[in-house]
Amino acid sequence: MQYLTMCGKDVDFFEEFKRRYRNAFDEYVVQVSDNLRTLALAESTAVAITSYDPQAIPGLFQTEEYADRLYRLGGYIAEDRIPTVVRFRMDRQSILRRHDRPTCLFYIHEHALQTQVGDARIMEEQYLKLLFAAHLIRVVPTDAPVVVSSCVLWEFEKAMPVAFTSTDLAKVFVQDPAAIARTRLLFDRLAEVALDAEQSRSKLAEYVSPPREDLDDPGTLMA
Repeated sequence: MQYLTMCGKDVDFFEEFKRRYRNAFDEYVVQVSDNLRTLALAESTAVAITSYDPQAIPGLFQTEEYADRLYRLGGYIAEDRIPTVVRFRMDRQSILRRHDRPTCLFYIHEHALQTQVGDARIMEEQYLKLLFAAHLIRVVPTDAPVVVSSCVLWEFEKAMPVAFTSTDLAKVFVQDPAAIARTRLLFDRLAEVALDAEQSRSKLAEYVSPPREDLDDPGTLMA
């Protein structure tokens, strides 16, 4: 406040500054699950994105129908808002088509590939979309331990890295250096156990046509 006053700023300016940047210096920021602006801003300004998903396909690779079904299965977003949040998720994917897109690496546990969301056609289209992006994906095989929580690390050109995790109830953004270090250790471990680029592509191809018989197994059905 004293610095802003010295710069000739009034109380209204100070209040607006506080409102806009109230979380700028927090090491942990928690938001409700349907607040998507911070997530989109982080993705669009990052120079590198490293991600791990153990239970579902990453949002940046989801097909529209897969995302719609996933939201409906979750039950934590009002049904009339689902088309809006699905469209927002599809719009976020444009960062992967930019000429200056961030350096990306997505670790996907095979459990996420084996969990059926919707019918076989929806899954078939989802597998194809993953295969087209296989150069960005490393598959963590089924015999590797499952780290329960998803995790993302965003790195920026002129700002501290941010780690991110989410549940159905909340999104958590973290700049705490100790947490960032633990996140890097997680990705180091995933790099050790994940399939390499060619193996991951081959594994993804196994899930593409013809549809796997076990997709009709009630034990993996989520629809």
